[in-house]
Amino acid sequence: MISEQDAERFADEWIKAWNDHDIDAIMTHYDDDVEYYSPIITLTTGDASGMLRGEAAVRDYLAAGLERNSGLHFKLLRVFRGIGSVTLYYISVGNRLAAEVFELSPGGRATRVLCHYDELSS
Repeated sequence: MISEQDAERFADEWIKAWNDHDIDAIMTHYDDDVEYYSPIITLTTGDASGMLRGEAAVRDYLAAGLERNSGLHFKLLRVFRGIGSVTLYYISVGNRLAAEVFELSPGGRATRVLCHYDELSS
């Protein structure tokens, strides 16, 4: 199980990187071969799989999201720990509730990310 300290550190650093709009700091949380799943990928690209693979594709997608949302500010609500994973529950863009599950490598970088939102519009 991920330690409470490691989970809190991951969450705090991830939220800070996003709130600082620092794509380089954001990307330190993702493995080179990360699989990233989000319904927003489907909404923005039309790709029904909602999946991106690899650091370069995820970086481009997240950087575009930062550009589209210049006032982006996340508020962390809860951190949940699991076996090799962390889930962050937070307030996202547009006051939308979000939960992201990060499956982590032994080095603490996300190898798989599953994004969830309470409301989405097409």
